[in-house]
Amino acid sequence: MLQIKTITKFIWGGVALVILGIIGFSSWYTVDESEQAVIATFGSVDEGVVDPGLHFKMPWPIQQVQKLSKETFSLQFGYKEGDGQVEEYPKDTKMVTGDENIVLADLVVQWKITEPEKYLYNSEDPKQILYNATSASLRSIVGSSKIDDALTSGKAKIETDVRGLLTELMKKYNVGISVVNVKLQDVELPNKEVRKAFTNVTDARETMNTKINEANKYRNKRTKEAEGERDALISAAKGDEVSRIETAKGDVAVFNSIYEEYKKSPDITKKRLILETIEKVFPNADIYIMKDDGNTMKYLPIAPIDKAAKSDATPKIDQNQADESKAEGSDGNE
Repeated sequence: MLQIKTITKFIWGGVALVILGIIGFSSWYTVDESEQAVIATFGSVDEGVVDPGLHFKMPWPIQQVQKLSKETFSLQFGYKEGDGQVEEYPKDTKMVTGDENIVLADLVVQWKITEPEKYLYNSEDPKQILYNATSASLRSIVGSSKIDDALTSGKAKIETDVRGLLTELMKKYNVGISVVNVKLQDVELPNKEVRKAFTNVTDARETMNTKINEANKYRNKRTKEAEGERDALISAAKGDEVSRIETAKGDVAVFNSIYEEYKKSPDITKKRLILETIEKVFPNADIYIMKDDGNTMKYLPIAPIDKAAKSDATPKIDQNQADESKAEGSDGNE
């Protein structure tokens, strides 16, 4: 009887120790810098703990803690890469463009868990929901785009549009996932013949763009040169304008001074102006003024002394030569 009581005491003591151990070990938890935690009381989410460090809670099974990573995850749509190998899923990547061409498009979606309680309890498989939403978004955007845009310069716009549509869908599904970025990996044509034809078209387009850029460069160069010539002509014209204005001002000042003199002595000033004008028109001419009796009287400008001397000496020389000629003629007759 004593042995049974002793064994019972040991059993109850062991149970108590186990219970105390469970209570002790399940009453606290730690959250790492890269983690976020959700506390559920009898299966109902109370709060999300995002601060790292040591935290306390009610022991199990009253409260439970589930930890989720805060890192950025990558969803590979249309392929799966692992162990140095790439496995493709052409059924997922094959889609029709807006101009009814077939392309193969795959992409990577970077996403994070921003609302852990919704991620855990609002959906059974939130990753699959994200995958399906990615497929729907990509097909919708590619289906409204032209094949040229999907294969060349329109990839950035497609990525932006897919990201916007996918973000709206994930908010609608309310599974606690936020889309960080969307990146197209490969957009290809389905076979080699189509790829070759499209490559030729792309090369021709690049050649066209090159020629256009060269033409624009030449146009800009000639435009700059023409603008420089225009500025030079404008500058010269402005300089000529200033010169003419200053000359006109000087002429006005001269005219005003002459006019003042004219008001004082009209006859004298008028004669002087006439003589000065004649001198300007005939700078090398001698001026004569006719008298009323028909004779002439030499007036201004007075001829220089050396010019007058030469003119006086010329007839004397001619007269001497004439006398000598006559004398020689008479001697010959004798």
